[in-house]
Amino acid sequence: MRWHLETDGITDAVFKEVTGLDTEHQVVEVTHAGPKGTNTIYKIPGNIKYSNIVFRRGLTDDNKLVQWRQQVIDGKIQEARKNGTITLYAPDMSVVKRYHFFGGWPCKLKGPALDATKNEAAIEEMELAIDKLTIE
Repeated sequence: MRWHLETDGITDAVFKEVTGLDTEHQVVEVTHAGPKGTNTIYKIPGNIKYSNIVFRRGLTDDNKLVQWRQQVIDGKIQEARKNGTITLYAPDMSVVKRYHFFGGWPCKLKGPALDATKNEAAIEEMELAIDKLTIE
């Protein structure tokens, strides 16, 4: 299985791992006073929160993610905000699941940890802050 990221300007970035595809409501407790002075606490949904999405892949010579992050570093936040789709493909390239994000911008780009004494792949990581996530 593999993950593909598609946005304006990044048409086919492939990742081995994606995390943070979740949503959560804050829980608000409301106290209701009963007729005899007893209180009942009800829990209602508050604001919805979307986690940052973290992408991991082997190091490549493709600089599109670096350029996207550089827009944020340069203060061009509105230009950097993108809507996009994250698609999980099965080995036969059939679609397993699609996630759509809105207002995403790279808040972190992490280069590989290199250790010359180990024979491991160099992994890069990008963290994406988003405004909204929907699941298809």
